[in-house]
Amino acid sequence: MPTALITGATAGIGAAFARRLAADGFGLVLVARDEQRLGEAADRLKLRYGVSVEVLPADLATDEGLARVESRLRENDGRQVDLLVNNAGFGHPGAFLDVPVEDELRMLKVHCEAVLRLTLAVLPGMRRRGRGGVINVASVAAFFTRGTYSASKAWVVNFSESTAVEIREPRVRVMALCPGFVRTEFHERASMDMSGVPEFLWLDADEVARVAMRDLALGRRVSVPDARYKAIVAVGKFVPRGLAGAVSARLGRR
Repeated sequence: MPTALITGATAGIGAAFARRLAADGFGLVLVARDEQRLGEAADRLKLRYGVSVEVLPADLATDEGLARVESRLRENDGRQVDLLVNNAGFGHPGAFLDVPVEDELRMLKVHCEAVLRLTLAVLPGMRRRGRGGVINVASVAAFFTRGTYSASKAWVVNFSESTAVEIREPRVRVMALCPGFVRTEFHERASMDMSGVPEFLWLDADEVARVAMRDLALGRRVSVPDARYKAIVAVGKFVPRGLAGAVSARLGRR
């Protein structure tokens, strides 16, 4: 039975990946800060899909939490991870200049340092075995200018593509997943007012996970789920960056 480790696994896209992979027969290692929610999620998955589910409470904004997950990702005592989904992340409700620097640094640690360290922890084992995959969850925001969030997700895309190029083993794949607005707890937990986002722009988390797994199997290095967002990204390349940034900054905020 292959094993997948998912960070930010108790809600939203992370939970959708857990459901998808459990249905595909993966054993799971679920990572999140809230141990109680992890346990509840694990119980539901074991009951519904009959797969093994391990819980690993860890705060990826801390060195201790990162080290704990790094240790699990390295091959120890025959335990290996065949798929890593770096999904943990969060947003800020305010503009860059209004957010405390400590909060911005925490975001960079979770979005960038954690992705870097966990990817580097798992890849050596995958390369030795000649197979495996890493999905780094970024965002369509990576292609636009919108504060530290979009900057950090742009780093995730660039890092994922660069790593995929360097690996060279055809059966070891690294991909950046760049969804648009997805119906999850993400915006609510960040106290964001998303009432300005048109209904047609919202995506379903389970569909995002399905498309991501398809695109990983196809060997794509960047996955943008849904034709609507593919078009937005394509058009955005021809719009002046200042104008695109202004539109992006206003979209979804009142």
